[in-house]
Amino acid sequence: MAHAPQIKIPATYMRGGTSKGVFFRLQDLPERAQVPGEARDKLLLRVIGSPDPYGKQIDGMGGATSSTSKTVIVSKSTRADHDVDYLFGQVSIDKAFVDWSGNCGNLSSAVGSFAIASGLVDAARVPKDGMAVVRIWQANIAKTIIAHVPMTNGEVQETGDFELDGVTFPAAEVQLEFMDPAAEEEGGGGAMFPTGQLVDDLEVPGIGTFKATMINAGIPTIFVNAEDIGYTGTELQDAINGDTHALGRVETIRAHGAMKMGLIKTLDEAAKRQHTPKIAFVAKPQSYTASSGKRVEAADIDLLVRALSMGKLHHAMMGTAAVAIGTAAAIPGTLVNLAAGGGEREAVRFGHPSGTLRVGAEARQVNGEWTVTKAAMSRSARVLMEGWVRVPGDAF
Repeated sequence: MAHAPQIKIPATYMRGGTSKGVFFRLQDLPERAQVPGEARDKLLLRVIGSPDPYGKQIDGMGGATSSTSKTVIVSKSTRADHDVDYLFGQVSIDKAFVDWSGNCGNLSSAVGSFAIASGLVDAARVPKDGMAVVRIWQANIAKTIIAHVPMTNGEVQETGDFELDGVTFPAAEVQLEFMDPAAEEEGGGGAMFPTGQLVDDLEVPGIGTFKATMINAGIPTIFVNAEDIGYTGTELQDAINGDTHALGRVETIRAHGAMKMGLIKTLDEAAKRQHTPKIAFVAKPQSYTASSGKRVEAADIDLLVRALSMGKLHHAMMGTAAVAIGTAAAIPGTLVNLAAGGGEREAVRFGHPSGTLRVGAEARQVNGEWTVTKAAMSRSARVLMEGWVRVPGDAF
């Protein structure tokens, strides 16, 4: 019996924000995986260790959570005024598909560092010391991200004293700017609010009708009030992720929201579109103890937010959802804005399961329509391992 040998592919395993993923240069992928399609998807599934009916991804690089089942492909950009193109693939843990429908805001913070270290950024644009400004084209959603990457003695600086709740150790700060973050390619003909309303009545047969803010910014997101779905906004993962009935209920609300946003045509499609839209619930500030044991005081935050990713409560906050939070908070009248106390604001600090995060957004109204020029936040990134990943040669 013939056995297919393993092949090895250059790769880098990186943490970006509160996520981890396997990073590739496009040129390093096997030729048939350098273009979108079945071969690429099968390759990435095998790299990560999916689909895994055991839900552990033991035979791959994945960590069995939405935050650690991720892949990134980076290449020199062919677009004017951009350094690199960045494509993100969210790999399903237990199903055989890769979701290409949105960005990962956390891993966005590692793209600039990876691009510089991999020789994908013109050396003339990278200072020996100081701040390298990397212009990233986010190919999933056709948006620009600007990463400010610290450099020391000609190399990316990864260590430092910047602390990010949800990440155990301090590292160097990477500032990110998400330019014009309203997602034009998603539903609703490019509108930031695809239904035309800041707050909708979202009717979910068999469950109820909920006030909802549905926004395309950073990533399509459905916001509901925590109390309307039986929560306080102070919950940690264990309070929700072990309750299959509650998770199913929230997923049904998400599916109906996706329909109303125009992202899917039938409810059945939601199962094949796990990465977008996100669903999150908000509440006014309360004190609570974060998952690390750290005390978060109500006086130190503007609101509480809990978000679900790939069907489970996220351990911290997705970076793209943070962009949606900052954008919605800047627009008076949204549920996010009202939970933060209402009025005009350029930044919010919100409480999530691992602690707090500050995000800013510049919003303005033009001819009755809200626009956001950019959203900004700080993350950190670090190379965990580099070399090659190996997969069986007949896996893709």
